[in-house]
Amino acid sequence: MTFANPIPQPRLSLDRIAAAARGIDPVFRASPQYDCEPLSAALGCALRLKLELLNPIRSFKGRGADWFLSQRIGRGERGALVCASAGNFGQALAYVCRRHGVALTVFAATQANPLKLERMRALGAQVLLHGEDFDAAKAAARAYAAARGDTLVEDGLDAAISEGAGSIAVELLRDDPAVDVLVVPLGNGALLNGMARWCKARSPATRVIGVVSSGAPAMARSWRAGRGAAPVSSERVDTIADGIAVRVPIAEAVADMHGAVDDVVEVDDAHLVAAMRLIHRHVGVVVEPAGAAGIAAVLAAPQTFHGRRVASVLCGGNLTQQQIHTFLSEPPGA
Repeated sequence: MTFANPIPQPRLSLDRIAAAARGIDPVFRASPQYDCEPLSAALGCALRLKLELLNPIRSFKGRGADWFLSQRIGRGERGALVCASAGNFGQALAYVCRRHGVALTVFAATQANPLKLERMRALGAQVLLHGEDFDAAKAAARAYAAARGDTLVEDGLDAAISEGAGSIAVELLRDDPAVDVLVVPLGNGALLNGMARWCKARSPATRVIGVVSSGAPAMARSWRAGRGAAPVSSERVDTIADGIAVRVPIAEAVADMHGAVDDVVEVDDAHLVAAMRLIHRHVGVVVEPAGAAGIAAVLAAPQTFHGRRVASVLCGGNLTQQQIHTFLSEPPGA
């Protein structure tokens, strides 16, 4: 029997995710994870945290960047690379490119986080500013790469980047797969798709939820449009969460979500800030808005998660001193 619309085979490979969990740079592997009792009590659920902040770039992005570049070099490809970034992926790629002697140009928006711009340059990348947001910078990066004959690297498009990010789920579920809900920030999709692919294979009963900013809903709307539908772009984004401020979704990343992601929810900036403060108070780490999106989703809909065993990733911690003051200063008695 044949079917008119067969379900496609997953683009992301479980074998390659497992290989990434063994093969990426140890500086990005084995990040701390534990059941956080104070935050669990505050949120009304049993919360397991995975801290992807304590590495040279303060972000999970090093996993995918390192796995991508190691695979590329393994094929004998060492040509110059170009990417667009809100800052964390650019830092990750700059870090691994410097180690391997590969030239990198990063395009970022003119209003990008100055700390992230500074760190990309310090890690050896050429950084060019173009456009008002990440997707405008990506369009400029694509044109630049085509004109020079360099390779454009798109976070969320290349399978190796998502498979590298999937190594987080390998570690998270290795000792105790009994997680009711996995809540993951959703930007271009590499983190969510890599983790969801592994989670659904190893713990099918776990509900996987992606979290976007309500000021950047394009990925959520694209996923809700259904399998095979064209991605739904937004005219603009309006959120403090630059790491998940996607205006133009990648079709392949949206397709990866189908069959692996159970729901996508939206959170506003107020809940992101509240989550950042709650994490700072109970976990003792500084997390940027996108990195706190999973906790913001629990905070915004406590009834959905009440009494359940929830896991989430704190996936980025790059804030300027001004942002730390603005976002984390709490009123007296808070």
